[in-house]
Amino acid sequence: MAARTVITWGDPRLKLNSADVGEWTPELETLVADLFDTAIAEEGLGVAAPQVGVNLNLAVIDLSCGQDPAQKIVLINPEIVREEGSQSSSEGCLSIPGIHEVLERPQHVWVKSRRPDGTWHEVEGEDLLARALCHEIDHLRGRLFVEYFGPVKRQVIQRKYQKQKKA
Repeated sequence: MAARTVITWGDPRLKLNSADVGEWTPELETLVADLFDTAIAEEGLGVAAPQVGVNLNLAVIDLSCGQDPAQKIVLINPEIVREEGSQSSSEGCLSIPGIHEVLERPQHVWVKSRRPDGTWHEVEGEDLLARALCHEIDHLRGRLFVEYFGPVKRQVIQRKYQKQKKA
């Protein structure tokens, strides 16, 4: 198990709609461990398989950043089934390093997710966890958080990002 390289904004693989995870395999178990290692190495709260170039409906979240194994969440073929309220907060993305923008997200979400054994369960998240769930599920649908902004703001963010990359 090891951290993997995170692909960045502009890579066409980030725009793909991910394929559903089928039968659970040892390779998928390794990928999950690698995703958690990647999130920790990159100082992120989560990472989706597409961000490491794997086109699968699979993501991980750990709001404790490796401090509390009980907080590890594995999302397999997740789907938001309900959302309530709204919150506005600064959000960043491992695939767009150095960029943080205030974005409105639901305050509370309920997500249906498969377990490795094939059964389904519901993950409920409020506040930061709700934001993280929405963010990672967006990655599985080929959407980056900057796409919520209008074309002018997105262009400003892109220029800022390109400038940072060169520096």
